[in-house]
Amino acid sequence: MDHVTVKEYFVSIQGESTHAGMPCFFVRLAGCNLRCPYCDTTEAFQGGETMTVDALVEAWRASPAAIAEITGGEPLLQLGFEALALGLRDAERGQVLVETNGTQDIGRIPERVSAVMDVKTPGSGSAGSFLLQNLDKLRPYDEVKFVICDRGDYEWSREFAETHHLASRCRAILFSPVDAVDGKTLGEWVIADGLPVRLQVQLHKTVGMK
Repeated sequence: MDHVTVKEYFVSIQGESTHAGMPCFFVRLAGCNLRCPYCDTTEAFQGGETMTVDALVEAWRASPAAIAEITGGEPLLQLGFEALALGLRDAERGQVLVETNGTQDIGRIPERVSAVMDVKTPGSGSAGSFLLQNLDKLRPYDEVKFVICDRGDYEWSREFAETHHLASRCRAILFSPVDAVDGKTLGEWVIADGLPVRLQVQLHKTVGMK
């Protein structure tokens, strides 16, 4: 399938992952199977415009960004996802990332396309949605993210990361504060426990960008 349903595409500063701070071409696909209470892209739950992979590849080529990210919604829900990921990768324009909520098989993400995969915490209301088999499909250049809503989420995430030896499975473990937890507090917890994780704030929001 050579087309996908796109909610929007745009260039901004990459606000998350180990690529934070770099110009990035975002393709936001429509549709999501979760309803996390802290979601800031609820407009992507429905609607969208059908676009061809070729059109999106050309839009990236015309942009100033050397990184592209496929996001959502949940991009792996779409049948055309693989064609889009391959098209962007094979454009040889730069690194391609995929933001995914961990509920879909990441084995569909092509080689040399980096996954940034959520593990949903209890605070998300969807803690049971994660596919544990995805851990065995992580590659050295993939990243795993936990959105931390409170101290309970932090302790849950710390235990999950340690139990499943995430530090040896992927490029980075990202802890992102939200709701009642601020970056300073989360940073203090991480330092106190000496965790091998990266504190991640939404940099694009800090600088006032989309």
